[in-house]
Amino acid sequence: MTQEFITVKGSQFFKNGQVYSFLGTNFWYGFNLGVNTPPLRARLLRELDQLQQLGVKNLRIMAASEGPDTAPWRMVPTLQIKPGTYNEELLVGLDFLLVELAKRDMHAVLCMNNMWPWSGGFAQYINWTTQTPIPYPPPAKDGKWLKYMRYSASFFKNKSAQQLYLNHLKKIINRRNSITGISYKNDPTIMSWQLANEPRPILGNRHYRSWIRQTAAFIKSLDSNHLVSIGSEGNAFVPFSRKFKKEHLVKNIDYATMHIWIQNWGWYDPTSAKKTFPKALLKAKEYIRRHTKMAQKLKMPLVLEEFGIARDQGSYQVTAPTLYRDQYYQEIFTLIEELATQGFPLIGCNFWAWGGEGRPRSPKAIWQAGDDFIGDPPFEYQGWYSIYDSDTSTLAIIKAFAEKRNR
Repeated sequence: MTQEFITVKGSQFFKNGQVYSFLGTNFWYGFNLGVNTPPLRARLLRELDQLQQLGVKNLRIMAASEGPDTAPWRMVPTLQIKPGTYNEELLVGLDFLLVELAKRDMHAVLCMNNMWPWSGGFAQYINWTTQTPIPYPPPAKDGKWLKYMRYSASFFKNKSAQQLYLNHLKKIINRRNSITGISYKNDPTIMSWQLANEPRPILGNRHYRSWIRQTAAFIKSLDSNHLVSIGSEGNAFVPFSRKFKKEHLVKNIDYATMHIWIQNWGWYDPTSAKKTFPKALLKAKEYIRRHTKMAQKLKMPLVLEEFGIARDQGSYQVTAPTLYRDQYYQEIFTLIEELATQGFPLIGCNFWAWGGEGRPRSPKAIWQAGDDFIGDPPFEYQGWYSIYDSDTSTLAIIKAFAEKRNR
């Protein structure tokens, strides 16, 4: 099926002259499954087939991972082993993934950096340029989140680190697919380039917005075909995150994003669900409505590109029930449909995250090289937010919403 570039007009996405809205998922490890190893590629094809059957047609994927494969709590093997040195097998894996997405008329948002250490990201670029050790957050012993975030956010002031990142952008955007011969910048399978996953301006908004402005302009100078997004979580219920409106006013940012995490932000306790879930759900809905209204004033499309919830009682068992997860998904999907029907610019959503047929080594394990990739990144307990192919009740809700949302 012939694909067209996704474009923005007003507060809508368009494809081939028609409004494009979608239900998608986070499939950040996709290119790691695309390497030319029969078991991994076979799994990738099965995962894409099942996602297609569910009506999931937009995948948010990492197109970057940095650092030595010996680094802890890291998705390995990594794509950029050291500055400018790449694992060619993983680049071919990304080529293969894009080819298979095109066959299924699916599109990808390619995330190019990360605030958090599970792919290397900002912290690895700082380590490369300053040689100072990364102060890893939990699960590192005595790890402190604020100390890590300050280290990671120093990226916005470090021009040498930013240059290494620009080099990576140039490498990927100009890459010619080894299977099709099509340059990435000319491949309509890609919906957008995303600057980073959840960037936070811990050390000041001025440097942060300057980085957005310069990076978005650099991408557009290389590629005029594709959209650019930030990867912002919005005005999250965490320090240093009141930034949504101003960051999305920056030139060359084509659409807005938000993430919502009712457990991570302390609104919801799965071990006390009956007490905490109703209030958490109300807060989540208000968060979505507030950002949707801001996007309407900005006159740009909005995507809820991360949301999820633990299994009942906070269990990490694959077979644990998902009654509260199912209710949460149903409520969030229903709200999205209501807002879209009312003309608000909430055009798409990507749930977090697709685990598919992957399984943890053991419930609540910390990921190690050789384990299955699932939806939970390596520095998080495995089985927290993953949606498995055996979660039949959740999959039925996803499929029913996809039939309403996909256009």
